[in-house]
Amino acid sequence: MTDLQTIYFRIARTQADYARCIDDDRLEEWPAFFTADCLYKVTTADNHRDGMEAGVIFANSRGMLTDRISALREANIYERQAYRHLLGQPSILVHDNQCVRTETSFMVARIMRDGSTMLYATGRYLDVWRLEGDATLLAERIVICDSSRIDTLMALPL
Repeated sequence: MTDLQTIYFRIARTQADYARCIDDDRLEEWPAFFTADCLYKVTTADNHRDGMEAGVIFANSRGMLTDRISALREANIYERQAYRHLLGQPSILVHDNQCVRTETSFMVARIMRDGSTMLYATGRYLDVWRLEGDATLLAERIVICDSSRIDTLMALPL
């Protein structure tokens, strides 16, 4: 396997594990996919295109991600729901031995407690990955939703 193939495989594998973590409701494990000094933001395609920095969700550390999950479990009141992610293949945009930029399309279905299922979000992940030894970690994940209409009940991470 060439270095680029190895990098691709590591990222694709981590993407799959990331989605399973959320879809299997193992949310306490989710922050471990990120570096300590990470950036996680959910925004719309229009806001991203227009250079607007604010996001619907914004966290700039793994600690903030951990706090978000604690709030979901202990403080926030929302209707129980689950996600099912369908991911495209990651496109490697830029890479070197330590840092890789990728773009990956996604679709997320939301399943409510009553069993109803709906297409919840489509879009793309713009990611910066750090390859640290055997670890493949997200230094940055910008979740760009295609629609400008984002459900105000967005609880789980995308």
